[in-house]
Amino acid sequence: MTAASLASLLEAKNLTPGCNMDRQITCGGVCDVLSRMLAHGQKGMAWVTVQTHLNVIAVAVLKNMAAVILPEGLGMDESVLGKAGTEGILVLSTPLTAYEVCARMAAAGIPGK
Repeated sequence: MTAASLASLLEAKNLTPGCNMDRQITCGGVCDVLSRMLAHGQKGMAWVTVQTHLNVIAVAVLKNMAAVILPEGLGMDESVLGKAGTEGILVLSTPLTAYEVCARMAAAGIPGK
């Protein structure tokens, strides 16, 4: 599934315009513990988290993730979004809960990791 298709599936707003929306989502994960995502994050992952600080982007870059998904309409500071854009990390914000996001991703065939 492409990042554009995922954004549509999740009714999400792209907070980082200019990022590659054709990037393939290979798996999904949900966690708010950065060290766990450092250990288990994967290339192409769509990561669901309520964390909104700069270290989220650093972890996503280190693991070559495709997207960070913020549930419940959360946003990020402009400075964090600027860094995400510079690093090519797509940040999506959805009104759905983290549970709903994961359920939709699973139903669409995106494997969890």
